[in-house]
Amino acid sequence: MTVLVVSGTGTEVGKTVVTAAVAALAQDRGHAVAVVKPAQTGVLPGEPGDVDLVAGLAGIDDVHELARFPDPLAPAAAARRAGRCAVDLAALAGTVDKLAAGRDLVIVEGAGGLLVRYDDNGATLADLARELSAPVLVVTAAGLGTLNTTALTLEVLAHRGLGLAGVVIGSWPTEPDLACRSNVADLEILAGRGLSGAVPAGAGRLGRTDFLATARRSLEPAFGGTFSARAFRKDHQM
Repeated sequence: MTVLVVSGTGTEVGKTVVTAAVAALAQDRGHAVAVVKPAQTGVLPGEPGDVDLVAGLAGIDDVHELARFPDPLAPAAAARRAGRCAVDLAALAGTVDKLAAGRDLVIVEGAGGLLVRYDDNGATLADLARELSAPVLVVTAAGLGTLNTTALTLEVLAHRGLGLAGVVIGSWPTEPDLACRSNVADLEILAGRGLSGAVPAGAGRLGRTDFLATARRSLEPAFGGTFSARAFRKDHQM
């Protein structure tokens, strides 16, 4: 059993598609996989959210959205606007532990970046990763501004002693420009290792079979063809 936290360097970097790709590959290797979204914001009740996209792309039903708020804000702010209690990360950690007891891999997909607030006391996704002793898979974008936001995220991981499972470009353009192409080498320098992959733009619109094939091409080589607990050990330090 292992728990993996997926965090972005910001919003709209392809975090949900990467989550689905990891889940699809792990399930394809025979692992029992669950996906947890602690808080979905900016989506109205009854509308499809991130877990629905993951379920459709990865072909798994073991998906869990624990809180939903309609405003497209950080969870703490969205909860205040909705007049509801914010996400309790201590309770969330307990829920993840219970799920992990019966699965090989539990993937926790955060909202936005590592330091996005989940409650008014300042609890963040980084705090949850520390509580779970879970490594973090960082999803970043390609293009100008990527290196700075990625460097800041990696500094947070290092400062808090959190494990780095890898760095993935979440939406690699069909025709990458100079900035995108140069990102690859520079991101590897920042991470101190090779990239864990780059998922092509538009992958989230593929059917399940094509999506799995794309996930294999994009991510599998970085993990040696297996998505066992060893692939995401916390001792994958920076």
